[in-house]
Amino acid sequence: MELQAIQADLTTLDVDVIVNAANPSLLGGGGVDGAIHRAAGPQLLTACRRLGGCAPGEAKITPGFALRARHVVHTVGPVWQGGGAGEPEVLAACYRNALVCAGEVQARSIAFPCISTGVYGYPVSAAAEVAVDTVRSSWRSLASGLELVLFCCFSADDLWVYRRVLGCDEP
Repeated sequence: MELQAIQADLTTLDVDVIVNAANPSLLGGGGVDGAIHRAAGPQLLTACRRLGGCAPGEAKITPGFALRARHVVHTVGPVWQGGGAGEPEVLAACYRNALVCAGEVQARSIAFPCISTGVYGYPVSAAAEVAVDTVRSSWRSLASGLELVLFCCFSADDLWVYRRVLGCDEP
């Protein structure tokens, strides 16, 4: 399996699954969540209404509708409270449960945003460590068919952090 960090618009990627850093209602919002809902079209909102929300750390899957990605995994990351309120465990659960959903649809490729690092305030470096460590340690048992995992970063600064955590030669 190949792990890469890229700077791109998550909604434009041609992968089997993109992951939505959603809010608990799953009914759209700002940031990545709003962008995915806008790009996927109104059918995504209808599908998300049927899911009945999502607790932090859980993940639920829908079709991608108008997106190039065939599926969207919706997961709710933790709100940063300083690191002592179980945030790393909840964030790791987001990645593991997204991999479970990807395995259920036999995904060969998945793209993750930087979950919880926007308005939820999780420090990017700490979040990247959790993301990369969790995917590296659990993809075989949860989604063994994966060939490509993308960490899709919004900013050049986030990309630099993820490339450093991945051990790329030139961050």
